[in-house]
Amino acid sequence: MSSDFVRYSPEIETIDPNIEEYMVKIIDFWEKAVRESPTREGAGHALRGAHAKTLGVVKADVEIYSDVPAPYAQGIYGVPGRHGALIRFSSANNHLGPDAQLGPVLGFAIKIFDIDGTKLVDDEPESTTFDLVLKNNPTFVANTARHYLVLQEVGNDSLKYLARGKEGFRELLTDLLTGKGTFEQSDWAWEEMFAFVKAAQTPIRNPLLSTYWTMAAVRHGDYVAKVRVAPDPESVEHAIHRELDLSSGPDVFGPALVDELRARAFDFDLQVQLCTDLETTPVNDATVEWPEPLSPFVTVGRVHIPQQDISANFDKGDALAFNQWRVTAEHRPLGEIMQVRRIYSASAKVRRTLNHQPQAEPRSADEVVA
Repeated sequence: MSSDFVRYSPEIETIDPNIEEYMVKIIDFWEKAVRESPTREGAGHALRGAHAKTLGVVKADVEIYSDVPAPYAQGIYGVPGRHGALIRFSSANNHLGPDAQLGPVLGFAIKIFDIDGTKLVDDEPESTTFDLVLKNNPTFVANTARHYLVLQEVGNDSLKYLARGKEGFRELLTDLLTGKGTFEQSDWAWEEMFAFVKAAQTPIRNPLLSTYWTMAAVRHGDYVAKVRVAPDPESVEHAIHRELDLSSGPDVFGPALVDELRARAFDFDLQVQLCTDLETTPVNDATVEWPEPLSPFVTVGRVHIPQQDISANFDKGDALAFNQWRVTAEHRPLGEIMQVRRIYSASAKVRRTLNHQPQAEPRSADEVVA
């Protein structure tokens, strides 16, 4: 384990000087997707552009430990204590449908309450909520705004590609690699394509038995980090659904989550991995998994999910908005792809406006789920 960690400075980021031009196009894409979602998905109301299908909304609490080593005890992780929280488990797919069709990539978005400090979002910067937006995959599938533009188009049509079997999958990968024929060969998206294939091979697991990562880097006070939540081994030992068969019905992940939490509480370890150098643990390449032998994840706290009945909660998270930028400056998202992900605030505003939902952040989990 290294004792020499990269110190944060603004200079470690590389951002395309034309990013604002791409951002306009990306925002237009997602706002259009949200406006069309009531008809396209048949739900009768506007849906998130990504993570459209909720698997469960649960009450939780987050404990920050007091005995955390100094390089890891940064920002909110340097203030021991317990906070109420709310977690939304979701399919990462842009669409609704059977779990088998949507695939194994899942989301774990946690909203932690009573965190002081100005947040980096445009909406409600003085809110005391703090968001961690995680997936069950250690890497992201794009690094730049330019590549993300193609990714969002290809990804949004993924079900159409895959409906044509192997031929459709090959066309999907070709379009992703070549930017639908718009990229010069020297700029083909090899890293993005390999990351996409890796994500498609994510094992099918009970949502409570999956590990979830930030994927991209974030500031960690004086340092740079990736954050994850990993299932507590003792909780895993008592799980009911050790294996899931997505062909057994249209909804498999959600009912498994309901069964588990009706039976008992569940814990995740909240962990931080620090950047050791900008080559092997890069900030600007989110398709690279940071090697754990070089920089292990260190536990800084625990996410506790009490025993509860969440069977009536599936629609209660519709008005929630999770954003990587709803954090304090000490936890600022880093890299061009994290700049791109700022746009989720714009699409969330459109969604909640169309659904006549409040734009305000909740002050506690009890405001969302009874």
